[in-house]
Amino acid sequence: MAASMRVVRALGEPRLAAILSPIRLLSPITIVPVRTKKRAYRLPYKREKSTIEELMHKAKAAGMVAPQENLARTINVACTADIADPYVPPEGDARLSTLSKEGLMQRKDLLKQKAASQLAIRKVKNFDEEFSTKTFPEKAQGIFIEAHRCLTQFDRHKLHSLVTERCYPMMVRGNRYRTIRWSFEESIEPPRVVHVRCPEMISKGNLYGQVTVRMHSKQILMIYDRFGRVECGSEEPRDVLEYLVFEAHLVNPYAEWRLHGKIVPSWAPAKDPIVKTVMLPSPKLEPGQELEDVAIEKQEVAAKQWYK
Repeated sequence: MAASMRVVRALGEPRLAAILSPIRLLSPITIVPVRTKKRAYRLPYKREKSTIEELMHKAKAAGMVAPQENLARTINVACTADIADPYVPPEGDARLSTLSKEGLMQRKDLLKQKAASQLAIRKVKNFDEEFSTKTFPEKAQGIFIEAHRCLTQFDRHKLHSLVTERCYPMMVRGNRYRTIRWSFEESIEPPRVVHVRCPEMISKGNLYGQVTVRMHSKQILMIYDRFGRVECGSEEPRDVLEYLVFEAHLVNPYAEWRLHGKIVPSWAPAKDPIVKTVMLPSPKLEPGQELEDVAIEKQEVAAKQWYK
């Protein structure tokens, strides 16, 4: 008791109360971390390419207006996309007897087609006064011959003026690495008009004339691949019966007749298959070995004694 009184007298009551204060006894202890290992500082990831929304937002902020994209497919009004009411060639090329049932039905269909063709011919003559079914077949045959000559010579600029935009890709597709040899020998029968139609497109009065011409001639066709080997055809002339469709935009005063397509009858014989050139597999080579060093094993024929 005496010792405690001495402490109180030495420190004083205010200082002793401050030392024994509960707030001081409960004060938090601060811990200072000590780094013992240094780590590399990594920069925050920054995306290089901006999204479409961000680009549009930046463009609007800069006062730039993005052009509107037209997703509609462009169309060509210089020609139609197909053959309207295509001509149906009679089976056997109208060689059936009119006394048979099939021959009578064939004759009936031909009369219907001829009546519709006469109405279409009048419409064509309203726009083209020089059109005639007697003189047009010779003109069509000249267009056909000149178009195939341009095809063999790869004169695409002149070919565009002789065939329509529908017929052009059909003629040139797959001929990039091929060589074509074609010649027109003679006409077996004079060409003649067998079918005429005047379809409309987009609006009423926008007429197109389509004339189907029957051609029976002798032609020579040879197609070579990129290696110079024959894929199709022969050097001997063959009889070819074709139904060619020619078209013109009648409303356009500067339009010309061009080759539009070909009608293949259902009874036509199948075409000759194309002979393709293939690569034969070579023997497996080891590293550092060439094909000339590999000896290809051949089967040796055993000698036989044919006489004693």
